[in-house]
Amino acid sequence: MSKATIVAPWDRQPIQEIGQTDAAGVEDALAKAHALYKDKSGWLPVQERVAILERVVHSMCSERETLAVEAAREGGKPLKDSLVEVDRAIDGLKECIEHVRTQGGREIPMRINPASANRMAFTSHEPIGVVVAFSAFNHPLNLIVHQVAPAVAVGCPVIVKPAEATPLSCFRFVDMLHQAGLPKDWCQALLTTGHDVSGQLVSDSRVAFFSFIGSGRVGWMLRSQLAPGTRCALEHGGAAPVIVTADANLDDAIPLMAKGGLYHAGQVCVSVQRVFAHSDIARDIAGRLAGAAKQMVVGDPTSGDTDIGPLIRPGEVERIHEWVTEAANAGADVLCGGEPLGATTYAPTILYNPPADVKVSTEEIFGPVICVYPCDDVDEAIARANDVPFSFQASVFTRDIDTAWKATKHLDASAVMVNDHTAFRVDWMPFAGLRESGYGIGGIPYTMHDMQIEKMRVFRSLEI
Repeated sequence: MSKATIVAPWDRQPIQEIGQTDAAGVEDALAKAHALYKDKSGWLPVQERVAILERVVHSMCSERETLAVEAAREGGKPLKDSLVEVDRAIDGLKECIEHVRTQGGREIPMRINPASANRMAFTSHEPIGVVVAFSAFNHPLNLIVHQVAPAVAVGCPVIVKPAEATPLSCFRFVDMLHQAGLPKDWCQALLTTGHDVSGQLVSDSRVAFFSFIGSGRVGWMLRSQLAPGTRCALEHGGAAPVIVTADANLDDAIPLMAKGGLYHAGQVCVSVQRVFAHSDIARDIAGRLAGAAKQMVVGDPTSGDTDIGPLIRPGEVERIHEWVTEAANAGADVLCGGEPLGATTYAPTILYNPPADVKVSTEEIFGPVICVYPCDDVDEAIARANDVPFSFQASVFTRDIDTAWKATKHLDASAVMVNDHTAFRVDWMPFAGLRESGYGIGGIPYTMHDMQIEKMRVFRSLEI
């Protein structure tokens, strides 16, 4: 069996080797998962699934610090934020348990005309079938929980392929499920040998639901390969806009925007990227963001003092520097940062007024860079915010309710935060990328809904 060496993004030191699955292994995994689903008499009862998830919650609470250090080391997210990620993952499991316990079917009206006489109809939920999940690197534990735990909760066999750079948290979580009593074939974690093998896993007709978190280029390509009937949810990225009006409370807004843009070195799909501020305050906002950025500690993600860790690969440092350099050469003011701090880290960077056609203005940076643009009014800010092919989360900072309402109505986004940053999220809310940013709705209850069918049963009896 071929193996992949997982390295720490901070110092590029090897952490562990993971076996890779070839085409034969993928076929074996699909055959096992499909056989489990087809044997309906062998489906795991809901009380058993709940008990398994409850035991995993207990295990994760007991190993909270260890899980956070491991995730920080393999993914580069600072320890203080990785601890939050573990807490979110635990809460996500609890959300799965609560939802599967309380969801119910519905009665379909009958006996209301001659055609429906002597009939009763109601619905109940069943697992949709085999789930295949491809995950991303930036939240190596919580994203796996978002994709795998709902499948386990609703009774779907699931095959998960973690990001090649960060598979260790995934394999650890799947092992926890098995130790908690989930039979191994009900959840299989695979690291495939290449794109062709991954494509084989996605395009198979035995796959009922495909969950993808990653780049738009890959996500849309894989969607085109799905077999007829396979449903899917795709979560890609964006270039999240923030509008700041002249009356905004900047003392409140600046720390939120700085955290929302520089958290995890900007490697978040709804990270604050483009700030459209009233011309009277735009330069002040940019300067205050630069001041906040300069106070952030860049360093080893396993250290409790670190605010910003490494980029996932050295190539990302090079790419981000190319984009920042392009913007600077085109006229943007670099108020702080603007250079690599080493092979794996990039200084938190604030750019003032980059041209509208450079990459930092038109594409997802996915790095520790925030751009601030002066605008004459809210209408201009909204128009410029919408002038990209992405539509995910956005925000507006204002004290005026009419302005807030106008922005929430006219911004192209699936969610608009008022007086908060664009990366706000709790895991029971809908989380959806629109246009190039994705397809379907994330969020644990919504994922559980997508992984089930609502089956109707109609009974006819002269006694009804």
